[in-house]
Amino acid sequence: MTTQLLVDQPVGTAIGVKDAGPKPESRLRAGIAGFVIAVQSVLFLAHWFVYWTWTAFQTTDPVTATTLKAALALLSSTFVTASLLAFRYYNALVRVFYRIAATWLGLFNFFLLAAAGSWVVLLGVRLSGVRLGQSGIAGLLFSLAAVAGLYGVLDARRVRVTEITVNLPNLPRSWRGRTAALVSDVHLGHVNGAAFLRRVVAKIEQMSPDIVFITGDLFDGTKVNIEDVVSPLKQLSVRYGAYFVTGNHEEFSDPMKYIEAIKGAGVGVLDNQKIVVDGLQIVGVNDSDSAKPAHFRSILAQAGINQNRASILLSHAPHALAEAERAGVSLQLSGHTHGGQLFPFTWFARKIFGKHTYGLSRFGKVMVYTSSGAGTWGPPMRVGTHPEIVLIRFE
Repeated sequence: MTTQLLVDQPVGTAIGVKDAGPKPESRLRAGIAGFVIAVQSVLFLAHWFVYWTWTAFQTTDPVTATTLKAALALLSSTFVTASLLAFRYYNALVRVFYRIAATWLGLFNFFLLAAAGSWVVLLGVRLSGVRLGQSGIAGLLFSLAAVAGLYGVLDARRVRVTEITVNLPNLPRSWRGRTAALVSDVHLGHVNGAAFLRRVVAKIEQMSPDIVFITGDLFDGTKVNIEDVVSPLKQLSVRYGAYFVTGNHEEFSDPMKYIEAIKGAGVGVLDNQKIVVDGLQIVGVNDSDSAKPAHFRSILAQAGINQNRASILLSHAPHALAEAERAGVSLQLSGHTHGGQLFPFTWFARKIFGKHTYGLSRFGKVMVYTSSGAGTWGPPMRVGTHPEIVLIRFE
C-alpha cells in the first residue's frame, strides 16, 4: 500500500474574518424553544386534521371519538418529546420510546396523506356523480396508509448493494479493475446501533473492496455510547483502508468526540485534506466547510489537486458542485439527501437537489454519485427509496 499524505493539517482556515463568538446562551435557548414550539404546533394541527377527517367520514360513537381524540393529541407530542430526551439520554427506555415515536411519525405521514386524499377523492366522486360512500373512501385510503407504513419499516432494514462502474480520465493503471465501497448516512443512535453497523460491515467485507469511503452522518448526532456503536468498524479489513468525512449530523455539536472514536476504530479522517493512495488523489472536506462556496473553493485550491491525474472528492452533500468542477475533481462522492427517504419527501428532495438527489450524474466535467444512505433519520422507514452500500468499480 502506497499512501502519501500531502496535507498534514486542515486547510482552508478563514483569513481576515473576525470570530463573532457564540450567541448568548439565553438567545440560543430562546431560539431552540421557539423552534420546538413551532414544530409541535404543526404536528398538533396535523393530528387534529386527521382526527377531524376520520370522524367526518366514519360514523363514530362519542366514547370512541373522545378516545381517538385523546390518543392523537398524545401521539402528536411523542416525537418532539423523544427527540429532546434523545439529545440528553442514551438508555434502553429512551431508545424504545424514540423508536416508537419515530415509527409513529412515519406512519402518521401516510395517515395525513390519506386524510388529505379522502377529501380530494370525495370531491371527485361528487363532481363525477359516482355513487360511493364516504366511509369506504376513508377506510380504503387509511388502510393503504397503514400498509405503506409497514412496507416502509421492512424496506428500511434491507440494505442493498448497488454496483456502478466509473471511467475516470487519467486513472492510474494500478486502479483499473479495483473497487471502492461507499457508505453514507448510517445514522448511529437510538434507532441504528452497533448491531446495525455490524451488518453493514459484514456486507462490505463480503464485497471485498480495495478501499472504503464513509461520507458523513455516520452518527445521528444524539446522545450515544460513541465507542460502543462505532466498534464494528474495527473489523474492517481493507487493502487501502477506510476514510471518513464529517456530515451535518456530526456537526450538531463539537465533532471531535466522533472523530476521535472513528480514528480509534482504525478509520482515517480527512479533515479538509488530500491524500494520494497508490497514485489516486483523494480529498475530504468537512460538511460545514463545503457549504460555503468561497471557503470550499479556498480549501480545494490549497489541497493542490493535480488536474492531470484522477481525483475523488468526499463531500457529504452534493452542493457547490461548480467548485468541485473548477478544482478539477474527477468524481465526487456524497450522501445527505437519503433520496428523500420517504414519500412525499422524495419529491421535495428532487426539487432541491435535482438530478443529483440520487445516483450517478454529471456536473460539467465532474462525475457525481449521491448515495441514498444505509440508515434512516427520523422515521425508520423507506418508501420510494432503498438503503444502500455502493460498490464502485474503476475502469
